Amino acid sequence: MGFFELLFVAIGLSMDAFAVAICKGLSMKKINYNKTFIIALFFGGFQGLMPLIGWLLGTKFEKYITTYDHWIAFVLLGIIGGKMIYEALQPDADHCELFDELNIKDLFLLAIATSIDALAVGITLALLPNTNIILSITVIALITFSLSFIGVIIGNKFGSKYKSKSELLGGIILVAIGIKILLEHLNII
Repeated sequence: MGFFELLFVAIGLSMDAFAVAICKGLSMKKINYNKTFIIALFFGGFQGLMPLIGWLLGTKFEKYITTYDHWIAFVLLGIIGGKMIYEALQPDADHCELFDELNIKDLFLLAIATSIDALAVGITLALLPNTNIILSITVIALITFSLSFIGVIIGNKFGSKYKSKSELLGGIILVAIGIKILLEHLNII
């Protein structure tokens, strides 16, 4: 795989993390660059780690991983997005205060859910001749980190105008991403 192909793979893999980072930015009252860095680090780190794990597993477990990766992502994103929608629809809740804190457990689950496809890419990389796995995971991690950082900032700029609806929108986006992953892997779209 050439460098430009790798770059496009990295950008494609990072799109789910980018969308979720936008959701995280929506939920911040005011941009917090420390939290933005942590969010981007989680997404970039997991997006780089998963292809390495996939590459190490190689073809031995390929049929098991690719059979269920979309279901795992769908369930994780559905649960987290559903929780966000439920909490956003609760009456008398101060949505900005409620969601301004960084929940590491949710962030961990989101990072896993948005990087499961990267595990399958890692398995694919193991099948390609002359794959530089260190370069591959570095490019994937850095692109995802950068786009996630930018995504939080974009989401925050949008969210500051529409605070009362931001968490609802974030939940809907997460559920939609989960559905999209499932439908793509079932070859419906």
